[in-house]
Amino acid sequence: MDHSADNPCIVGWAHSRFGRLEEAPDTEALIGLVARQAIEHAGLEPGDIDAVFLGHFNGGFQKQDFTASLVLQAVPELRFRPVTRYENACATGSAAIHGALDFLGARRGKRVLVVGVEKMTSTPGPEIGEILLKASYMKQESDITGGFAGVFGRIADAYFQRHGDQSDALATIAAKNHANGVDNPYAQMRKDLGFAFCRAESEKNPFVAPPLKRTDCSLVSDGAAALVIASGDAAEGAPRAVRFRATAHVQDFLPMASRDIIRFEGPREAWARALSAAGLALGDLSFAEVHDCFTIAELLIGEAMGLAPEGQGARPVLEGVTAKGGRLPLNRSGGLKSKGHPIGATGVSMHAITAMQLCGEAGDMQLPRADVAGVFNMGGAAVANYVSILERV
Repeated sequence: MDHSADNPCIVGWAHSRFGRLEEAPDTEALIGLVARQAIEHAGLEPGDIDAVFLGHFNGGFQKQDFTASLVLQAVPELRFRPVTRYENACATGSAAIHGALDFLGARRGKRVLVVGVEKMTSTPGPEIGEILLKASYMKQESDITGGFAGVFGRIADAYFQRHGDQSDALATIAAKNHANGVDNPYAQMRKDLGFAFCRAESEKNPFVAPPLKRTDCSLVSDGAAALVIASGDAAEGAPRAVRFRATAHVQDFLPMASRDIIRFEGPREAWARALSAAGLALGDLSFAEVHDCFTIAELLIGEAMGLAPEGQGARPVLEGVTAKGGRLPLNRSGGLKSKGHPIGATGVSMHAITAMQLCGEAGDMQLPRADVAGVFNMGGAAVANYVSILERV
């Protein structure tokens, strides 16, 4: 997507609290928390919306599949609009956003609603692991113990073997994101755990998939987020507008055996394409929200972005570059680590919270400089890779 005044803009959003949401017993109820609210936040009526895009992974979390039309339960006025459900593992929310951007780019309409949602906590723990492991290559990877934590435990172990023990850096990432999460009213876990707690194995912080401990792993969550996106001309005069300056979607092989898994080549390519399309360097970004499903993922994403050369991802972490007062803050929201990771909602949430920052509406999370931002949402182990470069109009 070229950088121009015609590029689509986020003009409204809504975000539920993430966590164990007893008040929303199913997917339908979660959608109801955000769908109408986002339209109202944009200063629009349901009749102004031309299409709806739903990001919902499911994979067995809920018995109800084929969930696109559940948005109509929340906003009946949207009946007879085109509604499509998207799925691309943990990047499901961004897949729905890209579907919306394609719809606007094809000039099929001027304003769309994107909803991301997942209900996870009503599923027993072992089943959650089995469901998530389906987002890996089952022919070769189905025997990995610990579900997706086991997948990323293998990645961390391989990185440690090649580049040395990075436990200090991983604990620093965990502590940073937990401290950031204290300021996020939507976050599931608002507790500053500190470096020492995150660094040490303990009864409260056991190894889950060595070398990853509990504090290295994102949380099982319920949640929903929604965006209203308008074409460039339709965004004129909106109370707030955050432009997609550039986007990139890069898909890689599913089997980990088909790639050098610790190089994160898909994320690297996605970042390079998005920054090039935006006409920007990494240093031009004020901040970024990135996919820290596990702390090792944030370290590897830092390398993929270009914050550090291969094998040196710990450096910007330990030097404070990615801290809230650093040169390029990562996950001021607390990230998936602290905010929670309701699969289908995550990508939409990242864009919503980034838009809040860029509009100066992020409350206690607000950064002093928020001009241009990056969002990186990843499905599977660096398989589905989505980058957005966003700027306030």
